[in-house]
Amino acid sequence: MVGVAGATDSKVVILTAGVAGLIAGGISMAAGEYVSVSSQRDTERALLHQEKFELKNYPKGEFHELVKLYQDKGLTQATANKVASELTDRDVFMAHADAEHSIDPDELVNPCQAAIASTASFLAGAAIPLIAITGPPANMRIPIAFVSAVIALILTGTLSAKVGKAPVLPAIARVVSGGLIAMVITFSIGSLLGASNI
Repeated sequence: MVGVAGATDSKVVILTAGVAGLIAGGISMAAGEYVSVSSQRDTERALLHQEKFELKNYPKGEFHELVKLYQDKGLTQATANKVASELTDRDVFMAHADAEHSIDPDELVNPCQAAIASTASFLAGAAIPLIAITGPPANMRIPIAFVSAVIALILTGTLSAKVGKAPVLPAIARVVSGGLIAMVITFSIGSLLGASNI
């Protein structure tokens, strides 16, 4: 959208490009997230299926594997044996799924939920610069769009850091620098194409 604004002052053209980018980006985010999370879920299901097979056919070997996993985490053999025994008595499948694969069989990833969340986040973030670039007069569009996009990027970086319990400033720096580079490049290309009257 910033690239189109660099090529033309037409509000209709900029708005059309912005809405098209918004729709295409939203669909792309949904499809990409759905495919990615579906692949992850398929992997989790395959691991759980293999685990069920091994528990049914090699229960003793699986028990010793569980003990070894707890020993590797720092427990003594006696404590690891006790923990493995108690967890096996409670729910052998759940115990192995968690200890070996860090998977909760009752809480597999949901591709539809991930796709909706990703799309909603994209649309909310992308709407800010779209409104900012189509509202003001032509001579103020680019500066306001840049500022609004930076604000949206700061919010995105802050939220992603908070959710991931990571340091906020490095997250903001990464997101803002990446976004600024993208905007400068697209604006420059748009300006060159607009000046060349292609």
